[in-house]
Amino acid sequence: MINLVWLIPLFPFIGFLICGLGRNVLPKTVIGVIANLAVLASFVVSLGIFFEFDGSTPAIIPLFDWIKVGSIHIPFSFQVDQLSILMLLIITGIGSLIHIYSVGYMSHDKGFGKFFSYLNLFVFFMLLLVLGANYVIMFIGWEGVGLCSYLLIGFWFTNGAYADAAKKAFIMNRIGDLGFLIGVFLIITTFGSVSFAEIFPQAQNMVSGDATLTLITILLFIGATGKSAQLPLFTWLPDAMAGPTPVSALIHAATMVTAGIYMIARSNILFTLSPITMSIISVIGLATIIIAAIIALTQTDIKKVLAYSTVSQLGYMFLGLGVGAYTGAFFHLMTHAFFKALLFLGAGSVIHAMSDEQDMRKMGGLRKKLPITFFTMLMATFAISGLPPFAGFFSKDEILAHVYEHNQVLWIIGVLGALLTAFYMFRLMFLTFWGEFRGTEEQKHHLHESPASMTIPLVILAVLSVFGGFIGVPEALGGNHWLAHYLDPVFGASTSRLSEIELSHATEYILMAVSVGGVILAIIYAYFRYLKNHHVPVADTEERPLLAKISYHKFYFDEFYNALIQKPLDVISGFFYKVVDKSGIDALVNGLGNGSIETGKGLRLLQTGNVGFYIFAMVIGVLAVLIYSFFKF
Repeated sequence: MINLVWLIPLFPFIGFLICGLGRNVLPKTVIGVIANLAVLASFVVSLGIFFEFDGSTPAIIPLFDWIKVGSIHIPFSFQVDQLSILMLLIITGIGSLIHIYSVGYMSHDKGFGKFFSYLNLFVFFMLLLVLGANYVIMFIGWEGVGLCSYLLIGFWFTNGAYADAAKKAFIMNRIGDLGFLIGVFLIITTFGSVSFAEIFPQAQNMVSGDATLTLITILLFIGATGKSAQLPLFTWLPDAMAGPTPVSALIHAATMVTAGIYMIARSNILFTLSPITMSIISVIGLATIIIAAIIALTQTDIKKVLAYSTVSQLGYMFLGLGVGAYTGAFFHLMTHAFFKALLFLGAGSVIHAMSDEQDMRKMGGLRKKLPITFFTMLMATFAISGLPPFAGFFSKDEILAHVYEHNQVLWIIGVLGALLTAFYMFRLMFLTFWGEFRGTEEQKHHLHESPASMTIPLVILAVLSVFGGFIGVPEALGGNHWLAHYLDPVFGASTSRLSEIELSHATEYILMAVSVGGVILAIIYAYFRYLKNHHVPVADTEERPLLAKISYHKFYFDEFYNALIQKPLDVISGFFYKVVDKSGIDALVNGLGNGSIETGKGLRLLQTGNVGFYIFAMVIGVLAVLIYSFFKF
């Protein structure tokens, strides 16, 4: 079965070709079936590989020789191990549910075929990213998902703001991608290869803190900050909510934004031997958690709240990576895929029922009209808040436990982020599903639960959000952490080098109690503020308190970037346009052209058509030649 791994990316690529070429010919039903079957087939093959693979070493599946220049040999090959298999299951499993959901959500859209072709292409590139046996194939997938995110975010490109959001995502990702690319060049220079199987054994023989390794990992981390929306390259992701809701669920919850986490987890030994980089990752991750959570506290667009929540949760994953909790970070990647995909799809169901309204101030009381959406989103909210026994509790608790071992100050800030998460998520739930309906009469009249194609994926994701955490139950709670044992062949070399303090069960219980107790208090506060006191955020931002205004305007990051980067570049480009291009290059080219024209006009006067004048000119010419010859000799 492992030798058939090449079928996994091939199926979505075939789906992309059929849906793309037949978008104006094939019926919507046929396109929906083909697109869904393509991803489901990949999921079935991935499941087969999961049950078959039990090796302690990766399986390298060579497809063909690709690049051979001097001593550099880059084969086009796939690597199958525990890490890539779990990523395959997440991408194809969650991707299948989102594809099914999209059939109902996009049923009335004119670009139905084009949308599904883009979705299939995205899945193809994401699978290429996680299957690549070397950094170059990973980079192809890396750039491919960036391209597809541009196409999907700007899917409704006739709206100028949506098109701008797509361009913003594309450009900001290029900043990070440049760091990744330079890092790959430095890897080639240092190790003479780009294949994981050749690089990591060499790296294990290097000393911790090696300057070259530190530089390589910092460059790779820059790439991860762009793709996984960490400070300072995070502002593109909230704007990316301009795309259709299934895009938000697929790209910005379960797959693309986790690419940076996967890349660092895959390169774990390089980062373990670079303690400076690990410290940078911890600080950036922690800062992202808090800043994104504070911004989410005051947003009124339901998808924007979830977008900043995604940025914050990705910060937890980076915090875990930064303290060496590779399994914990990947565990949270998995559980986050479950509950955040569910939250985005649930938000899409709400928006669908509200006739495309996204402002929570105009919602309220929807739980009676949308019972399935309400219940499933409530399960996801419990999970993301870190309440036991839901999935998010186990993964977030594992990260925070490792952080406590590493630095107790970081742990306190991390717990604060968990409290903020619980508050803004229950704020979203209370404003959306409780209280009195605040929309228009027409919206109230059209309120209805979404069709089965949209609610069935919600139910499946709700089950995963409730029970998905049981694959990583810690020993303190009577489990054996199946996930940690499963991933040990991938992370074993790193964990053996990390000096960890084993926490007693009593300490773990206290840490869990503090975290859960704080979350419950945050939920109670949200209850009294938004449900008991019927508080609805004001429409006029000028009436908000100063701190709330700063939060609502996202700490003015976009304004700061515009002032620091965009406006100076506009001035410089204006100078080059007006002075260098227009007055310099254009003036020179146009001057030569005008000179030729004027010379031609002058010479044209000599062509009079008078034979006598031509004879006279010929005689003058002969005399001129004779005189020149006389004086020359």
